[in-house]
Amino acid sequence: MEKIGKRYIGKVAIITASTQGIGLCIAERLGMEGASVVISSRKQKNVDEAVEMLSSKGINVLGVVCHVSNAEQRKNMIDLTIQKFGKIDVIVSNAAVNPTPDTILNTQESALDKLWEVNVKAPILLLQDAAPHLTKESAIIFISSITAYQPMPLMTMYGVTKTALHGLTKALAAEMAPNTRVNCVAPGYVPTHFSGIITKSDPIRQIFEEGILLKRFGSTKDIADATAFLASNEASYITGETLVVSGGMHTRL
Repeated sequence: MEKIGKRYIGKVAIITASTQGIGLCIAERLGMEGASVVISSRKQKNVDEAVEMLSSKGINVLGVVCHVSNAEQRKNMIDLTIQKFGKIDVIVSNAAVNPTPDTILNTQESALDKLWEVNVKAPILLLQDAAPHLTKESAIIFISSITAYQPMPLMTMYGVTKTALHGLTKALAAEMAPNTRVNCVAPGYVPTHFSGIITKSDPIRQIFEEGILLKRFGSTKDIADATAFLASNEASYITGETLVVSGGMHTRL
């Protein structure tokens, strides 16, 4: 069994969209390393189930209903975090949407607005709310995507919004230094509910796996490991960077 360190004892971490998939795995990893974690979802049922699971593992967890594009719910999540824990050490911005498989020139304005609102604008507004409560030596991690480097069919405009996160990472790293580090993780293809359009079809899956040097899709644990490293003191001299976790897929782009 893999030995889990304790790099986050005494730390408080907020992870958005964290009741399933990559977000939940990140929350579990940080919690198992000692962090008090704040998880969120748009649905109370999902929050309750995730809180129960994490609590059963001995993790100190606060669950909050929060749609990241809702200003009142964002503020409430920050307020509840401060009331319960008194500070914020880590924020992992994981929430994202891909409301349409259309090409960019066929994407409706309403879908463009939603993509921008959730994937780019909401992370900025969340940090504006959280910034006064961030501790010295705090860390911000944006979860991007391999599609930021090469937008893929069915995910083209989504990929463009993820490219924007790379620019945001660079800009905020400069703006928030030296007290807060800002980095980004760009996952390759990871089988989750979100990526099911690609990962659940055997023929499509086989085609994509052939383009990966390690010949497999990633796991939520792979992404959680990378995130836990970048947000920890072991990465204290890393800021403004994007870590691609794609099994070598990036080298083929």
